[in-house]
Amino acid sequence: MSLSIRDQQQDASRIRRRIVVAGVLCILVVAGLMTQMVRLQVVDHHHYATLSQENRIKVNAIPPSRGQILDRNGAILAENRPSYQLVATPERVPDIDTMLDEVGEIIEITEAQRERFLNRLNNSRHFEALPLRTRLDEEEVAKLAVHRHRFPGLEVDARLVRHYPQGQTGSHAVGYVGRITARDLRRIDRTAYRGTNHIGKSGIEHAYEQVLHGEVGVERVETNAAGRVLRTLDRHPPRSGDDLILTLDIDLQGAAERALGDQRGAVVALDPDSGDILAMASRPHYDPNKFVRGMSRERFQELEDTGWQPLINRPIRGLYPPASTIKPFVGLAALEHDVIRPDTEIHCDGSYHVEGRDEPFRCWRDWGHGDTDFVRAVAESCNVFFYDTAFRLGIDRMSAFLEPFGFGTPTRVDTSGERSGILPNRDWKRRALGGGWYHGETVITGIGLGYFSTTPMQLARATAILANQGRIVEPRLVQTIRDGEAGHESRTAASTPQERIELNDPEHWELTTEAMRAAVEHPRGTARLIGDDLDYSLAGKTGTAQVTESREDDDEEEIPEHLRSHALFIGFAPAEDPEIAVVVVVENAEGGGGAAAAPVARAVTDVWLTEDYAFLEDLEAGRIDESEVEDEEEAPMELMP
Repeated sequence: MSLSIRDQQQDASRIRRRIVVAGVLCILVVAGLMTQMVRLQVVDHHHYATLSQENRIKVNAIPPSRGQILDRNGAILAENRPSYQLVATPERVPDIDTMLDEVGEIIEITEAQRERFLNRLNNSRHFEALPLRTRLDEEEVAKLAVHRHRFPGLEVDARLVRHYPQGQTGSHAVGYVGRITARDLRRIDRTAYRGTNHIGKSGIEHAYEQVLHGEVGVERVETNAAGRVLRTLDRHPPRSGDDLILTLDIDLQGAAERALGDQRGAVVALDPDSGDILAMASRPHYDPNKFVRGMSRERFQELEDTGWQPLINRPIRGLYPPASTIKPFVGLAALEHDVIRPDTEIHCDGSYHVEGRDEPFRCWRDWGHGDTDFVRAVAESCNVFFYDTAFRLGIDRMSAFLEPFGFGTPTRVDTSGERSGILPNRDWKRRALGGGWYHGETVITGIGLGYFSTTPMQLARATAILANQGRIVEPRLVQTIRDGEAGHESRTAASTPQERIELNDPEHWELTTEAMRAAVEHPRGTARLIGDDLDYSLAGKTGTAQVTESREDDDEEEIPEHLRSHALFIGFAPAEDPEIAVVVVVENAEGGGGAAAAPVARAVTDVWLTEDYAFLEDLEAGRIDESEVEDEEEAPMELMP
């Protein structure tokens, strides 16, 4: 038996190496654990905290109930109706694309809906529920309930959806709501719209969005692993949006739209005393409910491709030459500046010559009107009288006088998208076109043509000021804001005159009204078609603005529709104590202002003042004989120097 002597030094070295290796391994393990801990606790903290909370605590946004919109008599113009929608919480969906494919096998998911959902997904936080399908029917809800276990993060949500019970009536004034887009998300406070899918896009819905929307509520609920709610931990209820009571009368609004019929154009009716907008019609119109449900690109393109722009709110967006409707204002300016007197007569032989111009400016009646004073010139719409009056008045005085009536500036009506129009003068032309002013431009401005343009709302405001004998009012659509929860009403600020147009001789107001009454009541008045059987006095003025030059041998039926003249009418009634001021514009009309626009105004004033629909029904049935009215076609724009 042999004994071996161990090398203690070698053993100690081996042990030290093992200790070092073990220590390094321990350090690596600890470092790995620490790294993982940092990743879990710091880097991915938000992700896992959200998952943890989703397994137990869920925070839900509670969208507020949008405020209602009513007319002045309480008729509902916009309300909320219950509806089911399918929502998905991206954080809880394992595979978005797979989920969309599989859900599409159960209920219909269009490409547009899928694309819209994915766009919202890219602009939202993944723990927020996003709408995938709206307006589910009961059969679709039942199918989804059966397959619910297959789709974590997918829920059927019952909520209120905007509805417009009046349909197309008043659609431009009320506006509509549409789905929140990526563009909307860039300009709104996302926190304020959590859980909300729609936002005001046009009209009152857009202009009063902050009032109608309300405040979002929040609730925290405890859920089980399947996502089923076990209990509500706490809840902060939403605050409903406020209701809006408009100045519109929906019956008068409907009558105005019926009176326009299939013609394109606009009707604005104001209360001259308060500035309340009683009717604000725009044709063609549209059904706002289709925008709430979601309009396909193809359907939207169809609307645009009609060429007549049905989405344009013509009362505040349409720009038209005021044509002869400006003549009472120009005549009033001339009376004030002593350019003419009430008994001044100007001879009209059908043409008017300006020095330095070879071609004369024409009157609409080729043989002229003979010796004509102010009242007759307004009643029969004599162009030559106002050519000469405007020339002697001059553009500076004429423009300065018209400006307080609101021409060339927005009316500040409480809706969105209003345009300002153009009140031409030397300064405007120098800024806009960089040229000097010519006498011929003054002449043609005197009959409301040339560079002159106005919206129907501006023209209605000017007519109301004329009816008020200078007291200025501001048009408004919202009469009352009502607390959506408490029901208290807070009346909006009434339209108070900031100033009054003071005349040197107040009798000139009465003379102008007399002249406008003659346009309706006199046998040769341009609006005589509507003067028969009136139960009230109506002061009015017609206008007809040619879109292009016409020739004597032109057959009106052969003129392309888009080149036909625009027909206009302004008026107020009763003339001695006005309760309504009305403006009508008919685009590319079959006939002049007296034949196409004046009957529409008569139908509206009949309904408002007497509740008589007989004239409106005759107008709809085509029983109004327009053949006896001559077309007062003013000089076209190509007669500009």
